[in-house]
Amino acid sequence: MKRSTFFQFAAPSMFVMTLLMVVPLLMAIWLGMQFMTFNNINAPQFVGLRNYGDVLTDPRFWQSFRFTALYAAIVVPGTIIVGFVVALLLDQVSNFTRGIYMSIFLLPFIIVPVVGALMFKQLFEPSGLITFLYQELLDTRFRYTEASVKTLIIIYGIWYVAPFSFVVYFAGLQTLSKDQIEAASMDGATRLQKIRHIIIPHLRSLTILILLFSIMDTYRVFDSVFVLSELNPIYKADTVMTYTFQAATVVQRLGKANAMAILTVVGIMVVLIPNLIQAYREQIEER
Repeated sequence: MKRSTFFQFAAPSMFVMTLLMVVPLLMAIWLGMQFMTFNNINAPQFVGLRNYGDVLTDPRFWQSFRFTALYAAIVVPGTIIVGFVVALLLDQVSNFTRGIYMSIFLLPFIIVPVVGALMFKQLFEPSGLITFLYQELLDTRFRYTEASVKTLIIIYGIWYVAPFSFVVYFAGLQTLSKDQIEAASMDGATRLQKIRHIIIPHLRSLTILILLFSIMDTYRVFDSVFVLSELNPIYKADTVMTYTFQAATVVQRLGKANAMAILTVVGIMVVLIPNLIQAYREQIEER
């Protein structure tokens, strides 16, 4: 299909999607320049870039940003590795049992995030299974501390998001030519050599796709943090999204919350644009 023909077909949907993104973004930028609370929501006071300055000099914002960055740095590669390994293992299973294993692996992705986080948290309650095993094995009680709460949030993030990368990788493995694998086997290649030189290059574009979606998901993580930390400041486990929520609802600084949201969008774009450019170049080279 010619590029001009593609844009003719895609133009209406692109216009609608752009409108749906640009209008809320412009409104958020405008609200980020207002001093607004629930008391003066009908008559906000214009303060220019003061809210953005308040955000950039707010220690709690940078604390939440650091934990968000740590969460992304662990969860994103964790979900990619776990999903890739599970997809490789499931690809070796017979068709009869494959559906059973797939339904088990996809269970975290089907559960509502809040419900999944509540179920996960109950395992670590005083009467929970993990707490019981922890006490039996280590002879000490499991305690909620800053380190343990952050660890639980990260573990839950990998457990919940990994099924997405697993499904994508498993679908990509089904498109892999069996002739390549058989030829490599005849040449004496080991399983690890096949994975390194055939499977990983074949799934490279899918890895970039998973990477992009995972980065966006980690930036907007909220449900698991809300449930597991209960937004208790003693754990210092706020993410950018949970702190934005608290700034808007608890502190009632709606303008500052919008400024944080805009800065978050800018941060996401700074991370995503280079990856999008790289993905586009690879697609062009493959053609």
